[in-house]
Amino acid sequence: MSWLVCGTVPDDDFPLCMGTWRVDGDRLVPESVSVCGSAGTVPSVPVQRGTPALVAAAVLALEKLGGSAPLVLLAGDCGSSKGSARLYEFLSSWLGSQESQELEGITFHYLFPSVDGHNRVLMALEERAFPRPVLIADAGFMYAAKMSGYASKYDVFTPDAGELAFLADEKAPHPFYTRGFLLSENNRTDELARAAWEHGDSARILLVKGSCDIIMEEGREKARVTEPCLPFMEPIGGTGDLVTGLLTAFASSGTAIGQACLLAARSARLTGRLACPNPASSIASFMPFVSKGVSEAVERH
Repeated sequence: MSWLVCGTVPDDDFPLCMGTWRVDGDRLVPESVSVCGSAGTVPSVPVQRGTPALVAAAVLALEKLGGSAPLVLLAGDCGSSKGSARLYEFLSSWLGSQESQELEGITFHYLFPSVDGHNRVLMALEERAFPRPVLIADAGFMYAAKMSGYASKYDVFTPDAGELAFLADEKAPHPFYTRGFLLSENNRTDELARAAWEHGDSARILLVKGSCDIIMEEGREKARVTEPCLPFMEPIGGTGDLVTGLLTAFASSGTAIGQACLLAARSARLTGRLACPNPASSIASFMPFVSKGVSEAVERH
């Protein structure tokens, strides 16, 4: 075991399950997956966006990089928070088990942003007798980390511009309450990232996703990725999930976390150029090109 991905599927009937998956066309297919705490079977899921897109990208990239597929903990949740609550409860218990001792990293993705659930997981991580894993958070879990006051415990957040403004607003308890002046285009990414770090509301490293991807460390800019410039990727849902999946793959394969952020941003852009999508394309149409995109990014590095 090396890396764990935690997230949700937008289907309230989907079971809480853990295991490894493979990509078959535009679907994720269970490879070695078990339902947690009950009997039942686990269906395949479409690679449209969200955690399934992240997992698909990670699996395909790791095949190219020579690594093992990540372990994935999934729950069905259409927004009621019930599936996420079950995942938080299971994970906080599992992290103390012998089975988790070799865990090198965790990527947290689409989960209902529960401060209580987040803190139970973080407490379980702090109490482990095993080495602390690398922690990457995106989407809902990143919100919960900031809302809890423990954002600085994380190694990487992967916000877009709006999410960065929330991190930079020390008074906002939730993204809905981010103060308007921080959302202004006049605010520079480096200034917002610095504010978030100084307030203790940022992971050590930020991979800020946008027309220009920027890697920040402790509030200071380390690198920018602007090429290839692909404005047609902006309206396609799931491109951020693609980046986080690629980041998971590079980190899982042993790449230093800052370099993993840089390679993930480059690989996503190169994958997009190879896919030649249009605004109506789905993120699933990118997946056949992930391997080549990763290869080109590594060759150019």
